[in-house]
Amino acid sequence: MKPLLRVLLIVDALTLLGFGVLFVLTPWSLVYNALQLVQTQPALVGQAFGVVLLGFAWLALRAAFHGEMTVPVGRTVGHVNWIAGVLMLVWLIGVRSPQLTGLGQLVAGAVGVWLIVLGLGGARLAGLVRKRERTTPAEAAAQRREAREARKTAKARREEPVTYAKPGAPRTAWGGAQEAKRPAAPVEPVVEVPTVTPAAVPPVTPRPSPVTPPASPVQAQEARQAARDEAADAPRPPLRG
Repeated sequence: MKPLLRVLLIVDALTLLGFGVLFVLTPWSLVYNALQLVQTQPALVGQAFGVVLLGFAWLALRAAFHGEMTVPVGRTVGHVNWIAGVLMLVWLIGVRSPQLTGLGQLVAGAVGVWLIVLGLGGARLAGLVRKRERTTPAEAAAQRREAREARKTAKARREEPVTYAKPGAPRTAWGGAQEAKRPAAPVEPVVEVPTVTPAAVPPVTPRPSPVTPPASPVQAQEARQAARDEAADAPRPPLRG
């Protein structure tokens, strides 16, 4: 909104500059005769009005580049322009004064309509910009805080790591990975082992192992002979093939 108001102020400044130069040149009859316009009488009044218009043009041009002056100057210049345009149309159409030729009436009527459109547009736009800028400091601080939090949230979402699902894991309807259900491991019963204190265990007395006397050569020979006889008496497997 405000950049558009600045553009309108620049257009207002150019319009006021043109009218100011025209009225400053009031004593120059050739210019007014070429444009088929009526000279202001006396010429001093026309020149004074031209200087005032030049001052308004400078003020509008300065307000277009200074933010503090944009809204009040734009609203004032807008109201002045549309009121001047209405006065021009009333005198040209209603009063029919001054007496102008066909080209002069056409130019004056077009200028009046242009001033009305430009003035109403500037005043309306300045009012909208003023309403937007009338927010309290608390509301402005809250809006800035909300904007800051929104930027932080968006930055955190961008920096959040992306988790990819495992190739073998099944996927849900939303595209996420679902862990496979594993069977629960069997629970082993816990057996409590009674603790035995050293005092409850009776002392164990070692017993001497019996000593087998070595066999004599006669006994060893008899044992070998008995083993040989048992082997001879044992049944033999049948022969095959």
